[in-house]
Amino acid sequence: MRAYVGVTDGNWYRFLADRPALTEANFWRPSGGMRFRALKPGEPFFFKTHHEDKRVVRRGPYNRVVGGGLFAAFEPLPLSEAWQIFGEANGAADMEQMRQRISQYRKQPISEGEDPVIGCVLLRDTRFFDPPAPAPPDFAPNIVQGKSYDLAAPEADYFHELVARLLGTRHVENDLTQPWRREGPVFGDPRLVPQRLGQGAFQAVVLNAYHRRCAITGSRILPALQAAHIRPVSSGGQHRLDNGILLRSDVHTLFDRGYLGIDAEYRLCVSPHLRERFGDGDEFYQRAGAVIALPDERHDHPDRDALEWHLREVFLAS
Repeated sequence: MRAYVGVTDGNWYRFLADRPALTEANFWRPSGGMRFRALKPGEPFFFKTHHEDKRVVRRGPYNRVVGGGLFAAFEPLPLSEAWQIFGEANGAADMEQMRQRISQYRKQPISEGEDPVIGCVLLRDTRFFDPPAPAPPDFAPNIVQGKSYDLAAPEADYFHELVARLLGTRHVENDLTQPWRREGPVFGDPRLVPQRLGQGAFQAVVLNAYHRRCAITGSRILPALQAAHIRPVSSGGQHRLDNGILLRSDVHTLFDRGYLGIDAEYRLCVSPHLRERFGDGDEFYQRAGAVIALPDERHDHPDRDALEWHLREVFLAS
């Protein structure tokens, strides 16, 4: 198991620390060109402030770990989409302020009308520390992005208190050599399942996994696309990619109300009630039995147990 300590923008962390109701955060990078591969989902990401630099006007605290979160996913997104999905969880009051903060870290400032792709390190269960914690003893002043640590290494004892503070416990019972998880069904433990995402991260991950196309109709009209839960959170589902499908908004409504379903072989099922009640639905009856569009990776495909739950509990079969 690993941890990552990222150097935070002071304005970013203070903005979020003043809003404890926000439990997700987009720890953005000014460019989306480089992937973030330092952590697996569920591993801890900590925020460390800059060293004091007499040449740069900054507000303290200096060189302190001021909070953290659990890594959920990394997604490159256009700046406008990141704002639409995460809003203030981007660490800014509005999109213009976000543009200004990102622009100051780019080699070339953002030009008028430009919508650059930024790297989004998506975090859940964020927490800010009061008082802040000392920085890792080996964290060099010239590190500008961050540093990863192996929590199985002997020198990683430093992280035990940080992890406990992040999880809101007095101590850590879990073995820090392993990711936090409990064995069980997909819709099990609500906190310590690494694959679980926050609401915003769920939208971003599903959007990219389905290549910004409705899985049933193929529509590319972005404002109308929504990340649909197969099994709703209110019924025990989670914000997980394998519990999500990207659907056009009207298709999403029909799916949630049982007029559409998907079987375990990923084939579209259309309820007879759609035509009986509304005298319409030809668009969907023509697609009945066809396999929906799926993410590239097999492990990201819709969970078959969730699909069967939807057919059994929601779909209007007759």
